Amino acid sequence: MAKSWATLGVDLLVEPTGSGGLRRGLTDALRDAVRTGRLAPGTPLPSSRTLATDLGIARNTVADAYADLVAEGWLTARQGSGTRVAERAAERTVVPSANIATAPRRREPDRPIHNLIPGTPDLAAFPRAEWLKAARRALTAAPSHALGYGDPRGRPELRTALADYLSRARGVRAAPDSVLICAGFSQGLQILGQVLRSRGAHTVAVESYGLDAHWKLLTDAGLVTHPLPYDELATDTRTLLDAGAVLLTPAHQFPMGTPLHPDRRSAAVDWARRTGGLVLEDDYDGEFRYDRQPVGALQGLDPDHVVYLGTASKSLAPGLRLGWMVLPPALMEECVAAKGRVDTCGVLDQLTLTEFLTSGAYDRHVRSARLRYRRRRDALVTALAARAPDVQVTGIAAGLHAVLRLPPGSEQSVVQAAAWQGLALHGLSALRHEHAVTEPVDALVVGYGTPPDHAWAAALEALCRVLP
Repeated sequence: MAKSWATLGVDLLVEPTGSGGLRRGLTDALRDAVRTGRLAPGTPLPSSRTLATDLGIARNTVADAYADLVAEGWLTARQGSGTRVAERAAERTVVPSANIATAPRRREPDRPIHNLIPGTPDLAAFPRAEWLKAARRALTAAPSHALGYGDPRGRPELRTALADYLSRARGVRAAPDSVLICAGFSQGLQILGQVLRSRGAHTVAVESYGLDAHWKLLTDAGLVTHPLPYDELATDTRTLLDAGAVLLTPAHQFPMGTPLHPDRRSAAVDWARRTGGLVLEDDYDGEFRYDRQPVGALQGLDPDHVVYLGTASKSLAPGLRLGWMVLPPALMEECVAAKGRVDTCGVLDQLTLTEFLTSGAYDRHVRSARLRYRRRRDALVTALAARAPDVQVTGIAAGLHAVLRLPPGSEQSVVQAAAWQGLALHGLSALRHEHAVTEPVDALVVGYGTPPDHAWAAALEALCRVLP
């Protein structure tokens, strides 16, 4: 009868070595695995019966080898918890033999004491309890076939829920068949870059200020990014010429914080209709507004020429890696084909977000977060008025960050002073396209959504100390 490997227990790859018998060979092999770090402190080992079966040797041989290593201090054995690598085994590690390559230890860079880098919400405020409830309900209700590979467009339940939500909350004209689920904004942009290049596009117009990571994704797809001018009405879309597409943050420009002027919105759509180009709409932190009515999605003006991109990264957490695109019908097949080659969206999180949306938990969370972030913004404005009255605060009607205008020539010195005090923040120049024609401005981009609640007051105090 063939030997069965379908047994219960913990798997362990170990090969008895040497010529001194099985017991000594097994003891040496296990000791070496612990000493070199292959078996970390606390690692559970298989029972003597399981390992004996796997190795095809007598159980007593394994038990004796375990006993030897327990006596030497490499392993621990306690009733009810089995045999494990000793927690202090690492301290007994000897210098490895010359034929074992060891990587030099790298010193971890010092983490900042306070983090005001924009682009991240308060991760400590993630609605864990509500998310867990939604996950349980979603998993209980999910049919077995939902756990298969499925449709590259994403789960139909989530596409339906998103179409309803985006239509209601953001003014997007969407049907479930027009929604494509992706692993965050970056994957969506990566897919669009591939499709644009395959269609023969060479240039994508972008805003003068933004994230260089997004520009690099387009560059990696073989496209050239061309920055548009920026003024008091936000990005000047009237200068669009022969680009294949334009990437915009019309509801709340990142990082400047202003909405795209209505005339500029119309100009972008008119250009797309006239030339057959595409507007790629990044709805950057569109859920959070404080002192103004929400600005509807640009996509609502022309769903055939605007691609809407949204994510849960600001409203929930970037680690979920959940984003979505609402695509014109002519683009869906090509985008699905491109996404199908790099599909990374987990089904369980998709089903959980569906439940979160349809149960109303998402709306409740967003409204609660909006109130919390507004209080932080108000505290920021009040503190700056009292401590740094010469610093002008802009871009604060919405979003999770503010732009602090500084005296000319002072940006780099303030950023450096902040770093010395363990305060991480961005200067505006770090977010400026290298070919931008817009006149440089000295400013800080402060992400007031990033610190947890208990650290916000100290972070604000540290910020005030470094301002001129």
